[in-house]
Amino acid sequence: MKLFSLLTHCLLPLTALAAKKAPAADRFDSFRAQSTPLKLNDKVYNELTTAPRDYAVAVLLTALEPRFGCGLCQSFQPEWNLLAKSWTKGDKHGESRLLFGTLDFMDGKGTFQSLMLQTAPVLLLFHPTVGPNARVDSQPKRYDFATGPQSADGIHAWISRSLPEGPHPPIVRPINYVKIVSVTTAVLGVITFVSVALPYILPLIQNRNLWAAISLILVLLFTSGHMFNHIRQVPYVVGDGKGGISYFAGGFQNQFGMETQIVAAVYGLLSFAAISLGLKVPRIASPKTQSIAVIIWAGVMFVTYSFLLSIFRIKNGGYPFYLPPF
Repeated sequence: MKLFSLLTHCLLPLTALAAKKAPAADRFDSFRAQSTPLKLNDKVYNELTTAPRDYAVAVLLTALEPRFGCGLCQSFQPEWNLLAKSWTKGDKHGESRLLFGTLDFMDGKGTFQSLMLQTAPVLLLFHPTVGPNARVDSQPKRYDFATGPQSADGIHAWISRSLPEGPHPPIVRPINYVKIVSVTTAVLGVITFVSVALPYILPLIQNRNLWAAISLILVLLFTSGHMFNHIRQVPYVVGDGKGGISYFAGGFQNQFGMETQIVAAVYGLLSFAAISLGLKVPRIASPKTQSIAVIIWAGVMFVTYSFLLSIFRIKNGGYPFYLPPF
């Protein structure tokens, strides 16, 4: 009898230890059999996170009701569901010993109060308290949402770093058939449009005069100071202090929006006059008409260039060159 009593006392600690371990394993299998992520309330949350446990738990505390106005909660919830389903599906045998749960504020007001939470969402990762992966610190690890909206990939990386070595199933995003159909339809539409309109568009594309005109416009636009106006946000015009308007700003480091347009028009007129003298006038068959065209375009160039020099003198009073009539 004494020997039997001694054996009983020796086996009692082992029996108690097994009794403590069994409920944790049973809880893991029971929760894993349910759909993921687990929909929690105060009671289920306490049951899921109560020690001892030989599994890890990732719990998202959120507030999905529209009246709470938590836009981050609404935007992150699909990513959280995707992460939970991908992980559970990839870890079919539960080797990672990780469960996912979601506790909404409406279902877990007591938990929110006990944790003294005033913001959402909050992600807590509970480590095992018993077993080979147990942690001494029983407090959960909290993920920081302060950086803004998060994706399932970022949370997956954080959980993988926090867990010990083991299976970390990747995220498998569902195929977006709507996007595929939309892109395919758009591409086919563009191809159809190009194939039908190509006989009409091709002559325009191959037109040298069109490309010359476009190039000339761009050159005039950017050499006149268009980008300077956008970078400096210069005014269009200003008052001259006498009830009038100043179209030109003094100094070569300043300019107005209207000034840019005037200078571009001057350069454009000079370019058009030079092109006409070089290309159009020589093709005129009548010598008399040709002479008149030369005089006209030369006069236009002279007057326009005289006006351009006067603008230089406005910008800098010490500019020494000028031409009449300006």
